[in-house]
Order: sequence, then C-alpha cells, then structure tokens
Amino acid sequence: MSKARIHNLFVSTDGFAAGDEVTLDKPIGEAGALFRGFDGRFIHGFGPVDAPFTLDRALTSTWGQGIGAEIMGRGKFGPQTGPWPEDGWRGWWGDEPPFMTPVFVLTHFEREPIEFDNGTVFHFIDAGPAEALEVAREAAGGLDVRIGGGPTSVRQFLEADLVDTMHVVNVPVVLGSGKALWQGLAGIQDRFDIDSISGANGYTHQIWNRRAR
Repeated sequence: MSKARIHNLFVSTDGFAAGDEVTLDKPIGEAGALFRGFDGRFIHGFGPVDAPFTLDRALTSTWGQGIGAEIMGRGKFGPQTGPWPEDGWRGWWGDEPPFMTPVFVLTHFEREPIEFDNGTVFHFIDAGPAEALEVAREAAGGLDVRIGGGPTSVRQFLEADLVDTMHVVNVPVVLGSGKALWQGLAGIQDRFDIDSISGANGYTHQIWNRRAR
C-alpha cells in the first residue's frame, strides 16, 4: 500500500510550525524566521541549480519523489475563511503550482476543482483524515500521498495514526507563539523509529518511520 508521508516540516525550538494568523502577505503568519536563510531551490526539481549540494538540500529534495497526491489544510491553500469568496483566488503559487498531482484541500465549504496545465488539480473536500487519505490514495494510483500541512492538519493525521514517514526540520529559532505541532501528541515518539542528523547551518533533520503496527 502507498505510504502517507510528511516532508520538510520546519519546527521552531519551542515547537511551533506556523504563525497564529495567515494573511495574504504572510502565508505562514509570524513564523517567517523558520525559513530565514533556507534555500529551497532543490525541492521542486525544476532544472539545474547553481549551488552546492548540501545535506539540507539533499534531504529536502525528497519532497516530490514517488508522490502521487497531496492533502493540505485550507490555510495552506489561502488565507480565506468561511464560505469561499468570489475573489478568483487560485492558491499562493500562481499559474504553476509545484505539486503536479491531484491536491485535496480540506474544507467545510464546497468549491469546484481548479486545474492547471502542469497537472496540478485542487479538489476541495469536506472529510476527516481517514476518509481524505482514502480518496487521495485512490487518486495517487499506487504512489505515496504527501500530507502537506499546515501544522493543524499534520497534527490531525498524527493523532489518527495515519502517518508512515515524517521528515521534521528543527530550526534553532524561538518564536514564542504560533501553531504548535506537538500539542496533544505526548508519547507519539514511541510509535516511530527516529533518525537524526544536523547540518552546518544548525538545522537538525529528523526522519520518523512508523514501526510495524
């Protein structure tokens, strides 16, 4: 069976993975320090990159390998809340979203799918974690499903014990507030085998692999 995977989940030293409030100008709220100094050009594989091949870039570049669909929370798609406004919003990524697969946006409000020429199709579904994963696996055609965030959605999938592999990047910054990743997940580490490695810039990468159930 395909795996449910989390990749490139940046978390502060005090456990926050996004700011409290998403706005048009701040897609992750007041948590921009999580990505300060991070070069993500290797992640999407859009051709050669004139930069050294570092540990951080090697690990984050696995983001798209073997992925057939993504699930994301509504806040990752955009800052709107409530019924969808008629504002023409098509996501943060312009006309070429990097996903190039079906993407299932979790929302309580109906909306017609949005399709792009590069293969990205946003579907808007009202579903819990287990149902959403079943739908995404069918669309993925045997490939893996990426749980794309934000932290609230990631936490829901972890609470439901649906995550097989998780890549967490611990960043040496203190945010003080925001969306907590680990809240309510005491003892979750006992479900996983965890490898950890640090790079020269202070990021610590953890690879969590679910133990046999």
